Amino acid sequence: MPRHRRKNRDQKRKTDRSPEPVLPFIRGDGTGPDIWAASQRVFDAAVQKAYGGKRKIAWFEVYAGETAKNKFNDWLPDDTIEAFKELLVGIKGPLTTPVGGGIRSLNVALRQLLDLYVCLRPVQYFQGVPSPVKHPEKVDMVIFRENTEDIYAGIDYQAGSPEAKKLLDFLQRELPAAFKKIRFGKEAADQIGIGLKPVSKPGTERLVRAALEYAVRHKRKSLTIVHKGNIMKYTEGAFRDWSYELANTSSARWRLTAARGARHRRALLSRTPLLISRSSRCSPGRKSLM
Repeated sequence: MPRHRRKNRDQKRKTDRSPEPVLPFIRGDGTGPDIWAASQRVFDAAVQKAYGGKRKIAWFEVYAGETAKNKFNDWLPDDTIEAFKELLVGIKGPLTTPVGGGIRSLNVALRQLLDLYVCLRPVQYFQGVPSPVKHPEKVDMVIFRENTEDIYAGIDYQAGSPEAKKLLDFLQRELPAAFKKIRFGKEAADQIGIGLKPVSKPGTERLVRAALEYAVRHKRKSLTIVHKGNIMKYTEGAFRDWSYELANTSSARWRLTAARGARHRRALLSRTPLLISRSSRCSPGRKSLM
């Protein structure tokens, strides 16, 4: 496998002004190669049309998943991570999840190693696409979802595993009130899987800051904090509280003032109004902003 680092020195940080920016890509497993073959043609055609042939993408293949395992006996080679770190922008196809031990999810590993904490998903209607709703053209939102904390930290242990047993024993010994809330904790302890969902203030703040800045920059009218704080007060609820705290801090470039009752706030940045609301209609661990 060619050393990405060596090649990256030659291509040192090509910016978006370069006529031929280098983008690393992972074909992926399963349907990945077929999807990539079609996608590359679309990307190249779009760049051709947008820049009239004056610019094009220099595609740089890197490896992960089953292909990497077969070629290099490594599910996620260090060179692949280094390529994405060096070149900043890249594309990947679907990846096989390794079976047994090691990396449990290559997608989670990539997010954590590259600290890709925002999952940004625009949602809008395109003319001519069938839809089950009456006015699909009114759908226009951008979702910012936490990508490295919470359930995406990937801290979970199989039922009956030594790790699950240790955590259950700890809860029973040190936090008996919490242990009582675990259904079948006593009669079927070896049949209970255990997972942890860490939620931090720094992690919340950087996600919310990115969403606020995006909303104002793109003149969005509102931002909704989606959480499950009515059930999980100290993780989901903290996510909500830290979100408002950030938006209301004097060090931020926006501030909140009361608007439309206790369930809403209005954020002001320069002259751009931004309505911030909250919603608890969300499954635990799926914190996001829209």
